[in-house]
Amino acid sequence: MEKQVVLGEELGPLSDNERLKRESNFLRGTITNDLKNEITGGFDADNFQLIRFHGMYQQDDRDIRNERAKQKLEPLHNVMLRARMPGGVITPKQWLAIDKFATESSLYGSIRLTTRQTFQFHGVLKPNIKLMHQTLNSIGIDSIATAGDVNRNVLCSSNPVESELHQQAYEWATKISEHLLPKTRAYAEIWLDGEKLETTDEEPILGSNYLPRKFKTTVVVPPDNDVDLHANDLNFVAVAKDGKLVGFNVLVGGGLAMTHGDNSTYPRKADEFGYISLENTLDIAAAVVTTQRDWGNRSNRKNAKTKYTLDRVGIDVFKQEVEKRSGVSFEPIKPYQLTNRGDKFGWLEGIDGKHHLTLFIENGRLLDYPGKPLKTGVAEIAKIHTGDLRMTANQNLIVAGVPLKDKQKIEKIAFEHGLLDPTTSKQRQDSMACVAYPTCPLAMAEAERFLPQFVTDVEGILKKHSISDDESIILRVTGCPNGCGRAMLAEIGLVGKAPDRYNLYLGGNKAGTRVPKLYKENISSAQILQDIDSLVERWAAERLADEAFGDFVIRDGIVKEVIVSKRDFHA
Repeated sequence: MEKQVVLGEELGPLSDNERLKRESNFLRGTITNDLKNEITGGFDADNFQLIRFHGMYQQDDRDIRNERAKQKLEPLHNVMLRARMPGGVITPKQWLAIDKFATESSLYGSIRLTTRQTFQFHGVLKPNIKLMHQTLNSIGIDSIATAGDVNRNVLCSSNPVESELHQQAYEWATKISEHLLPKTRAYAEIWLDGEKLETTDEEPILGSNYLPRKFKTTVVVPPDNDVDLHANDLNFVAVAKDGKLVGFNVLVGGGLAMTHGDNSTYPRKADEFGYISLENTLDIAAAVVTTQRDWGNRSNRKNAKTKYTLDRVGIDVFKQEVEKRSGVSFEPIKPYQLTNRGDKFGWLEGIDGKHHLTLFIENGRLLDYPGKPLKTGVAEIAKIHTGDLRMTANQNLIVAGVPLKDKQKIEKIAFEHGLLDPTTSKQRQDSMACVAYPTCPLAMAEAERFLPQFVTDVEGILKKHSISDDESIILRVTGCPNGCGRAMLAEIGLVGKAPDRYNLYLGGNKAGTRVPKLYKENISSAQILQDIDSLVERWAAERLADEAFGDFVIRDGIVKEVIVSKRDFHA
């Protein structure tokens, strides 16, 4: 059995995923054959994993799984697709097309805005999968490399005010995304009926076996940390001069996923590598990716992410290798500060005189609810909007570039469809959850469906202890420890273990630069609310002036601060 050796260290036999990728013929596998198989609604064997490289996950409705089993039926297999939208920018024309597909060709009819700053279709049955990809292709969108062991959708700060700087940052997010994409023609051949050529595929950056594990990249415009850079493998923090982008501070090695009961896994902040000028951006991006490609753990997937590679080989060794491969030497980090990461709701005026309306979308789920036809409302805005729409990494939507003459019309539509609600609390705006049940196969506990009432309960606790309406606690819930809801950068983070059982973490901060620590393990939501009640009571009584909840629980010794994750997180 082939074993992996890195820098003289034997890591062990290669995982089966390495065989799968090696034998996939550059991500083709036998997906085309599976599409023709009408006996099952799902994908078989290796193809179940391979479709992820094409932006899809096979799922089923877990709410009806047992009932279907009683009827001797297989689970209601369908796919979730995550689109590739660097920086989250989408045109009104594109939006109307995805709205039409979700309405007519998916089981749930919804569009979901995700923490990866893009949209997802849920509940697409096998007969509609090719139509889905071809619909997206017709409007200039694809789902290449939004899942699997590749660089995923590149995030970019949604700051609509500093218009010129944001535009430059967005353009670099797009360039980085294109540069790091798989070069295989498998996507076009399978989904777009592209011509099958006899030439050999080449993957100069990703390699024939692609990356050891998923890889995430951001472009950040300080002081906003709305993309939660410390959740990502590679981060380019914008450095501006006179309002124009001149270079990036580079941070490497963030990531939030872990495994219950495995202390070799942990969430980790990214490390500062240094400053680079703009012309070196793509070379540095490729060098970081190829170093992780060659040095990442291909034996144990639980330890395969970049954060573990840095801790295994050493930050300085990794950094020197990046400099060697890129031919670029990092300069000292330029001063920058991250002060907040929430979206700025309501109207804002940009320096270009255009207006931008940020809409709060709870859990990112756009659907027509009784009395709140949110999905129809966005479509109605898209019909008259002349700017663009921007999905945020906090699951919200910005109607960007609105001329003054259109403000009143768009605001009226938003109010009429429940997209603008002045009664929404800051606490609700600063709370977030992953999808979890009923569609995510990894979910151990509820998250999206659980969050709204839980936030209502927390709002009641804050009011009980006279916490001001303009204050909040960064609150996040994930149905499993894989990190999609970014609970491991929250002041209060709930991580699912079983139905209505969560691990409770405390001690993140407002800026998103500190990992929280386990406070209590495997407790019910009722117990969690009791704990939050007593903790908020202490916070209200003992806090320093303007002290945030996450800072208070660290200062007061309720939990210890996580400074170095490998050392402190499980200690």
